[in-house]
Amino acid sequence: MQVNPARFSGSTRMNTLPATPVSAGRPALDRTAWIDFATQVLAEDGVEGLRIEVLARKLNVTKGSFYWHFKDRQALLNSVVTAWRDARVQEVEQHVAIPAEEARNRIHRILDLYSTHPNQLRMRTELALRDWARRDTFVATAVETVDQARLKNAIRLFRLAGYSEVEAHTRALLLFTHVFGLSMMMFEDSIAHDIAQSHSAIAELITRTPG
Repeated sequence: MQVNPARFSGSTRMNTLPATPVSAGRPALDRTAWIDFATQVLAEDGVEGLRIEVLARKLNVTKGSFYWHFKDRQALLNSVVTAWRDARVQEVEQHVAIPAEEARNRIHRILDLYSTHPNQLRMRTELALRDWARRDTFVATAVETVDQARLKNAIRLFRLAGYSEVEAHTRALLLFTHVFGLSMMMFEDSIAHDIAQSHSAIAELITRTPG
């Protein structure tokens, strides 16, 4: 598993990891650092990899650092899911916080970002969460919240671009299923290249003016 615990010491900007807490009675890692590292482990190993002893060992800290911030493992799991949900919802809401005249360009930017420049860590995180959601109602609710926010804000973006309510809903569905469906699929390099070559045509199909 390719995880770098040095990134999560005290602040995600630090490059070194202390072997012991900074001072007596204070944790070596803050709450956000635990959540960020757990999210990275989730992406690589799934929820089964999120065990307190394993995380503490990888981070080179005692379990006391964990219990400073979390009551138990379930509290960490809930925090990971909540942090992911809130970040994704905030992200999609920012996509539509623009003037109407910029909406069409923003749609093309979203298509380009998710279709041709996917974030591999985020993709693996989402795959792990969706797999986990099949067995956990709390996670399933979080995933549903994110999906609804994505669709709602995609519709709003197309409405800003001047499409009717019906057209906006249809195109939002196409946008959503294209960028997120594609990001969840695994391709050989040759096929991925063909898809990249087709990107402009797909973007034009989704955004072209009716009629």
